[in-house]
Amino acid sequence: MNKDKETPERRREKLRLEELKRNPSSSIHGGGLVDLVGSLGWKGTGFLILVIIIGFIIVSLFFK
Repeated sequence: MNKDKETPERRREKLRLEELKRNPSSSIHGGGLVDLVGSLGWKGTGFLILVIIIGFIIVSLFFK
């Protein structure tokens, strides 16, 4: 891949870091779900959703 071409993930991350530099007061609240999902990608997000659903099923079976 050419050095001049950036992947969309790298571009988003670069824009996010520039925004944090320009407006540091917005980073007081922490990352949040948007940053988590953005850093995981679609496979990681799907895995996270699957783990949450399986955990909910297990908890509902034991505490029924």
